[in-house]
Amino acid sequence: MARTPSNMIPLGTAAPDFNLLDVVSGKIISLTDAKGKKGTVLFFICNHCPFVIHVNEQLVKLANNYQSKGIVFIAISSNDVENYPQDGPDLMKIHAKENNYPFPYLYDETQEVAKAYDAACTPDNYVFDADLKLVYRGQLDGSRPGNEKEVTGKDLRHALDCLLEGKENRKLQKPSMGCGIKWKT
Repeated sequence: MARTPSNMIPLGTAAPDFNLLDVVSGKIISLTDAKGKKGTVLFFICNHCPFVIHVNEQLVKLANNYQSKGIVFIAISSNDVENYPQDGPDLMKIHAKENNYPFPYLYDETQEVAKAYDAACTPDNYVFDADLKLVYRGQLDGSRPGNEKEVTGKDLRHALDCLLEGKENRKLQKPSMGCGIKWKT
């Protein structure tokens, strides 16, 4: 299993807008329209990555815990579905339903959104404030498949708590680690 770290783009970076298909609802979702009142969490994931499968349950828990507090969660899959058909929109919809995703699961067919965010791996996590300025990018927590650490979401949880409390997140932000995004050739 390849281990690709996320790119640590500068804090304060403005979130690029997008219009992508939510495979569950069949609707086009724009970041501008969907953003949270207090903040927005974007994460690049896919169906088959063992790193994503490892944290899926915690992603759902985080969304269920924080959405009522004004934080919107949005998942995006940008993998090349020609070479990785298991990440195609029809299977994304099934995957979202099977995992009880309480957030939209968007399909980035052109991969332009992943490129705009400089996304590198799955999962790749970003937290934006109410003005869509980046306040966190990095790992969910220190757990990885096979390292025997519990999946708690503590790093992302801390970032969200800081955002909600209006405090600066002074903890070291560590890159996420996962499978590299499957780019089209």
